Amino acid sequence: MAIPTSCTPCSSLNAVRSLSSPSQFLPSSPFYKPWKSFMAGTRNSHLGIVVQCASSDMDSSDFLSLRQVHMQSMPSFGLSSKEDMSKPAYKWRRVLLKVSGEALAGDNVQNIDPKVTTAIAREVASVTRLGIEVAIVVGGGNIFRGSSWAGSSGLDRSSADYIGMLATVMNAIFLQATMESVGIPTRVQTAFRMSEVAEPYIRRRAVRHLEKGRVVIFAAGTGNPFFTTDTAAALRCAETSFGSFLFAKIYLWLVFLFLWLKANHNPYPDSDLGTVGYLMEGEADSVLQFNAEVVLKATNVDGVYDDDPRQNPNARLLDTLSYQDVISKELSVMDLTAITLCQENNIPVVVFNLNQEGNISRAIKGERVGTIIGGQWNSAAAEIQ
Repeated sequence: MAIPTSCTPCSSLNAVRSLSSPSQFLPSSPFYKPWKSFMAGTRNSHLGIVVQCASSDMDSSDFLSLRQVHMQSMPSFGLSSKEDMSKPAYKWRRVLLKVSGEALAGDNVQNIDPKVTTAIAREVASVTRLGIEVAIVVGGGNIFRGSSWAGSSGLDRSSADYIGMLATVMNAIFLQATMESVGIPTRVQTAFRMSEVAEPYIRRRAVRHLEKGRVVIFAAGTGNPFFTTDTAAALRCAETSFGSFLFAKIYLWLVFLFLWLKANHNPYPDSDLGTVGYLMEGEADSVLQFNAEVVLKATNVDGVYDDDPRQNPNARLLDTLSYQDVISKELSVMDLTAITLCQENNIPVVVFNLNQEGNISRAIKGERVGTIIGGQWNSAAAEIQ
């Protein structure tokens, strides 16, 4: 029997129930014990839920007929439909793309190569249309690198790093304009306030933008000197992971659905509640995977080599690396702070070549490309084990 996925508006009454014990509406399956505990915590919250239900003088056959008429126009209530289940499941649902300033420079004829930004925008657009959420951290080395200029003309390191942060904002605004020119809604958030040109970085706002399908570009690094944009990428990835508010949304969907079934005198057999429970379990599993769980570092090389490929033509491209390999071998992939932050938060890093067409979309989709740090490639796809 089909499972109701929303409440059918009827011309009768609104059933208002106080959740004195919300857990009574959940089945007794062991899967729902954590939900019962969580829902029991709302016992003293004095919340009410308004439920549209059928009139008491309407028999079950009339109710089912009315429900079938409105079934096609009902919202999905967050449960997976057959159409959604037919869509391919990508390994990463929310990713953070780190684009270095040198990569934006392209052939170094000018500070920013419009061909590079256009290529980035088009590939990001192709994956955002698939439902994958993308955040971007940009570097500023194509314009100004603080560590290189510190000490010149009396410029101290802190001031030099702040100038470098301003360079990342310039790159971010340029990339935002390119993104929006191909139809991608984009927001720039800076680590320190520049209200006239960008939003200040607010974690909840950034996550909300991603939820709405917008691309968020993080600029100005961490807002502190002595920290690289690689560290900013690792930090933003850790901050935007595991959106717990999504569990609250699923929780409300579950409560509302079970309340609706109860308010309608349970017109469906208990087996249907079990089916709903199965669907909810799958939905909860998808929420568990809904996090920014990877840093994709786009560079000018194919990945991480065992030696400098520009000096050693026999340098070998490494397929996988551990965090400890990067630290012990002093590989210049990311700075020590960034790679340690990724290690502590179990965030894998994929290093790939930005200049090869299609690499960005393949990396975002989780396909095998470049070098992975802190994980292992699956034989079929880039699946972290």
